[in-house]
Amino acid sequence: MSELLGKAKNFAAEKVGHAKKPEAEVTDVDYKTMSLGSVEYLAKISVTNPYGVDLPICDITYTLKSVGREITSGTVPDSGSIEGKEITVLEVLLKVPHSILLTLAKDIGADWDIDYELDIGLTIDLPVIGNFTIPLNKKGAIKLPSVF
Repeated sequence: MSELLGKAKNFAAEKVGHAKKPEAEVTDVDYKTMSLGSVEYLAKISVTNPYGVDLPICDITYTLKSVGREITSGTVPDSGSIEGKEITVLEVLLKVPHSILLTLAKDIGADWDIDYELDIGLTIDLPVIGNFTIPLNKKGAIKLPSVF
């Protein structure tokens, strides 16, 4: 009996391992707005759902680094869902305090931008499988807003 149960378990694990899973990529990171205390950037994530049903998003975690240092991080809870058989664009707001930008003065330099690395964990609830995290990474340069 245990041999039959073991075979069934291995069969199910193999099928789940080869099942289609949602795919995602960070398509853009750009300046959004500036306030007295911070500069806000907007990261856009394009998610493709291969299933015919909507998939709930559990949360989105993010870490924005520059020159190997973390400049902001956080979690976006309950971000809605990914539409079935569609491409959904998610937006993640990144708030960077002005005090952090001042510590990056050497990197900002003459070109007035920040070289960054953005790590995002998109956790979705897949039927039968459970929570599934898609790790995303993007490197680039973000222009700083000009006051003048």
